Amino acid sequence: MRLLIASDIHGSAYYCRKLLEAGEREEAPRMLLLGDILYHGPRNDLPKDYAPKDVIAMLNPLKEEIYCVRGNCEAEVDQMVLEFPVMADYCLLPLGEQMIYATHGHIYNENNLPPMKDGDILLHGHTHVPRADIVGTHWILNPGSVAIPKGGSRPGYAILQDGIFTLKDIDGSAYKEVDLTSIMG
Repeated sequence: MRLLIASDIHGSAYYCRKLLEAGEREEAPRMLLLGDILYHGPRNDLPKDYAPKDVIAMLNPLKEEIYCVRGNCEAEVDQMVLEFPVMADYCLLPLGEQMIYATHGHIYNENNLPPMKDGDILLHGHTHVPRADIVGTHWILNPGSVAIPKGGSRPGYAILQDGIFTLKDIDGSAYKEVDLTSIMG
């Protein structure tokens, strides 16, 4: 299955719309959101076209297509307005013999790994910096931020299909692709 992975929309109606356009273009039947959907947070400037109510209106009709984990900016009030679960701290996705541990990244990250076997994959957002690297015996993946990219990166997302993780900018241009089925990279 083709899965679109995104993080850190932070209430930007402009970039949420661009993300949904990417989902249509990618023909991805499911989307995994790695948290920080509605609120921009106290450490971030307001993103372009900050309009959380518009983001809610765009995402709720897709409730059957969205998996989501809680970011550090999610609160119970967010769950009251979103029609898909947003309060789980993590999601486990099997990839052959490997397991993908998907989380936001504010609790579990490269410096505080969750319980994982060698060869398993940590997928998180939070840093707003895209990544696809092997660290020790694990892949560390991050789709970057849809709305507030950092570290010189561009707004973007990732696609996961058949064990291939592809980082793309918001307009769909791929700039890094890795085969997750090989810990050798």
